[in-house]
Amino acid sequence: MELNVEGLDDLPRVADDILQIAEDQKIFMFYGQMGAGKTTLINTLCEKLGTRDKTSSPTFSIVNEYTLEDGSIFHFDFYRLKNQTEAMDFGYEDYFYSGNYCFIEWPEKIPDLWPDNFVKVVIEVLGENKRRISVEKVM
Repeated sequence: MELNVEGLDDLPRVADDILQIAEDQKIFMFYGQMGAGKTTLINTLCEKLGTRDKTSSPTFSIVNEYTLEDGSIFHFDFYRLKNQTEAMDFGYEDYFYSGNYCFIEWPEKIPDLWPDNFVKVVIEVLGENKRRISVEKVM
């Protein structure tokens, strides 16, 4: 499914659409060039899911955890990983297979570690505030 974003005001609607497409899937992989808006979209998804924690990019920490009433959201940014071994060293499996939400930026850095099922979110920059977001459930 393709979703169009004309500006930041569209993000709550788009986040609702993405969560509806995902149904019960909780692993999300986000693709897009630097500055495309991956973290901004993830922040909106976190709000929609009900976290009251302040969300931010985990660029230096690699993973941030946000609390939900009935679980957690794990937000990953693999941009700075040198290789997949670094993800293995911090125990990515404990997060990916925990049953909690996982929002993964730069999944192309860990292609051999992907779970079998996830939601693929591709953000394409069309203009300063315009984006085309493609959402697909991968099974």
